[in-house]
Amino acid sequence: MEFTSIPYTPSLVPDALREFDVYVPTPSPQGTLPPVLVFVHGGAWRSEDKADHSLLARKLSAATQFVVAVPNYRLTPAKLPSDVHFHHPGHAQDLLQFLVFLIAWNGPAGAGPLYDPNSLYLIGHSCSAHMITSIFLDSSLVSPSLTPPSTVFQAVKAVVMSEGIYDLSLLLSTFPAYREWFIAPTFGQHESYHQFSTTNFSLIDPHIRWLIIHSKGDTLVDLPQSEAMYKHLCNLYGDDAAARVRFNANQLDGEHNAIVRSDAYVAIVKDFVLGPEI
Repeated sequence: MEFTSIPYTPSLVPDALREFDVYVPTPSPQGTLPPVLVFVHGGAWRSEDKADHSLLARKLSAATQFVVAVPNYRLTPAKLPSDVHFHHPGHAQDLLQFLVFLIAWNGPAGAGPLYDPNSLYLIGHSCSAHMITSIFLDSSLVSPSLTPPSTVFQAVKAVVMSEGIYDLSLLLSTFPAYREWFIAPTFGQHESYHQFSTTNFSLIDPHIRWLIIHSKGDTLVDLPQSEAMYKHLCNLYGDDAAARVRFNANQLDGEHNAIVRSDAYVAIVKDFVLGPEI
């Protein structure tokens, strides 16, 4: 069962970039409502659509027996107008607005609640890993609008991040062309992007489990990004890091976006989200 193009804003004007799709496992779970797993697409803050990941969503739902939700969010235009454009933290604000809506939503008309709103799992791929860590680590000194309400924060049980972007300055040291391609349009022109590095943000609360995935075959985002976030989370969790933070950089060998189409990716996510709560 699938429900598509559901708006998560109160606007009366349809906005395809602020809608989401929902995939319910077949057969539908009976009795206790299942958790909900959210996949947030990448695309350098400027491309991709929820529909691009419908096959992955179906695979994740079948493998985990979770309801899977895939949101869109507004994008920075590839060709910028001269005066104004959509920029950070707007993309992450859309994601946070969606999560607030998701945990309060009573389901589609006639269907009723589809999932347990107090059991939320997140997957962020590529740039959306930056968005998720900007929300669920403490970015309040840089982007106070991304501070999640306690209802959303406490609902999140675990976060999976694959081929993530976290430290923009570190990324530019390896890929300087990214500055004009998508970093400056998204974050503005700065000599340094240190303030936007989510590897600088502190822990809000230690209850979330984290899995960082990086493919050996990724040529678009290099391994030091994931290594930096893994080291940062381990430092934040201290003695609890071994139980709360996992790193998988040896199992996948596909290209940056190709990995999310692989059965191996689905299996890695399944094993983690179905793992024991701590």
